[in-house]
Amino acid sequence: MMDQEKRMESLQHRYRKAKAPAMPAGPGAGGPGPGGPGPGGPGRRMAAMGKGRKPANSRATVGRLLAYLREDQARLVLAFACVILNTIGTLLGAYMLRPIINTYIVPVDGSRGDAAGLFRALVVMAVVYLVGVGANYLQAKVMLTIAQHALRRIRNDLFARMQELPVRFYDTNSNGDLMSRFTNDVDTIGQMLSSTLVQLFSGVLSIVGTLILMIYTNIWLTVVTVVMIPLMMKAGGAVARRSQKYFSQQQASLGTLNGYIEEMITGQKVVKVFCHEDVVREEFALLNEDLRKTQIRAQFFGGIMGPVMGNLSQVNYSLTACIGGLLCIFRNFDVGGLTVFLNFSRQFSRPINEISMQVTSVFSALAGAERVFAVMDEKPEEPDREDAVVLSPMKGHVVLDHVTFGYNPDKVILRDISLYAKPGQKIAFVGSTGAGKTTITNLINRFYDIQGGSITVDGVDIRKLARANLRENIAMVLQDTHLFTDTVMENIRYGRLDATDEEVIQAARTASAHSFIMRLPQGYQTMLEGDGANLSQGQRQLLNIARAAVSRAPVLILDEATSSVDTRTEKHIEHGMDRLMADRTTLVIAHRLSTVRNADAIMVLEQGRIIERGDHEELMDLKGRYYELYTGMSELE
Repeated sequence: MMDQEKRMESLQHRYRKAKAPAMPAGPGAGGPGPGGPGPGGPGRRMAAMGKGRKPANSRATVGRLLAYLREDQARLVLAFACVILNTIGTLLGAYMLRPIINTYIVPVDGSRGDAAGLFRALVVMAVVYLVGVGANYLQAKVMLTIAQHALRRIRNDLFARMQELPVRFYDTNSNGDLMSRFTNDVDTIGQMLSSTLVQLFSGVLSIVGTLILMIYTNIWLTVVTVVMIPLMMKAGGAVARRSQKYFSQQQASLGTLNGYIEEMITGQKVVKVFCHEDVVREEFALLNEDLRKTQIRAQFFGGIMGPVMGNLSQVNYSLTACIGGLLCIFRNFDVGGLTVFLNFSRQFSRPINEISMQVTSVFSALAGAERVFAVMDEKPEEPDREDAVVLSPMKGHVVLDHVTFGYNPDKVILRDISLYAKPGQKIAFVGSTGAGKTTITNLINRFYDIQGGSITVDGVDIRKLARANLRENIAMVLQDTHLFTDTVMENIRYGRLDATDEEVIQAARTASAHSFIMRLPQGYQTMLEGDGANLSQGQRQLLNIARAAVSRAPVLILDEATSSVDTRTEKHIEHGMDRLMADRTTLVIAHRLSTVRNADAIMVLEQGRIIERGDHEELMDLKGRYYELYTGMSELE
């Protein structure tokens, strides 16, 4: 039993901790790469605002949400006017029972009832209720429109801000967490704007209006009802606190289980290769049992809120009826007044119950809004200088002069890196994992700014260049490919949107992708979905290379570009790459050293320093680190 408890604690610690990504030491720095978690940073701050928690700054969050409603002020006024009209109609219709009973059913003067008058009064009461129903319908429709307009603006602002955020942000926050902000958190905001907001206003208005009419009807019965309110609120508050606690535990257990399921599905091949199925089943059973227990507690306390408040309301109703009956006997209180007051006493507790039930929804929505606004408040990439230089055309002379850089200021990754590359040259980087190879390419793209030295392109410091101008002249082929949901033709054209079909086909030929594309069901018009799930990894990489080929960028960066293709295909790609690199500055990162033998210069990096440089023959004659890597005397990884 103790072993299971310890195992359960270990699983919860692993998967709940993994849900709070943070700042890494940086790609190629012995720490996690893009998308990986690390110690400290904005990811932890953003992940800390979990759904369902009480927001840290409710007033500021409410203010920002209301700002998204300003463009619909007229609709908002109409919606609240409809709420007021519906409330008045409901209260007035309920109060009309008093004169109807006292005048047409049980006249206070002892005369006989009036059927015709009763019919006319009922018609009037029906009209009043119909006006309230119509107002309620119009209010619901208008508020739904307002909420969707606000959500559209929030999503637009959120997506626009995400396009402005630096690569560092995506390196330090998980994709799943960011997607949750677009879906779950935005949905909770929409729920509050479309229904909860109006229900709170309507509830408060109903309470005030009902209380006024109750006092007008009978002050003594009002005192009895009001005395019961603190008891009802105290009982409801106690249940709500327990409910919120267990719902938080339920969400945490659900998140843990979902994280485990996602990881096991993704790593199913590894599970089967190492015959880990039994262990996985046992761990899943533990997490599933934990979720079952927390859900029972959460659903129980969440479900008893209604019965508890309903029973207290019934006690209040019974007590009011008894005292009201005595008042009718001994104080000449009219029967119509008693009937109306009993209706009001039941109606008075209903909005209180609704408001208490909406508090958790409000907190969830505000916490979700804070998570959304946390992304919007992230610092975007620094804007280009006012005197930013635009090189047209860019030739591709790249020079790194005594470059020093660290993803965190207190941990230097690259130390005194100097090199140059000119058009037509192929510069290769080799070295152990974590030596800083990918970091150099990130700096050339200016995904990060250096702390010391300079990087120039065509003699201009890249910090003086317009970012768009710099990046549109650099084509990258990464080890991890990404294909969009579109045709093969459009996926290749993504490298240069104004490329003609003929240029796209020529780029595919250059990348040795044309032959397999023509074997697809619709050739270049074949639709790719799920990141090219209907293609092999090698075929996806060939399309990625074709995308770089069509871009015409003078600088080409290849990060393990041929690692996912077979040797025969690699030979075809190398011939195509030779044509592609003829007039371009090419920077190559390779673990397969056979692919860099023909490089003009090979840079051997270790611990952020260039320890050897030269062509293949020179480095082999040197019999240093490159010689060890190439001959297999030392492991590359």
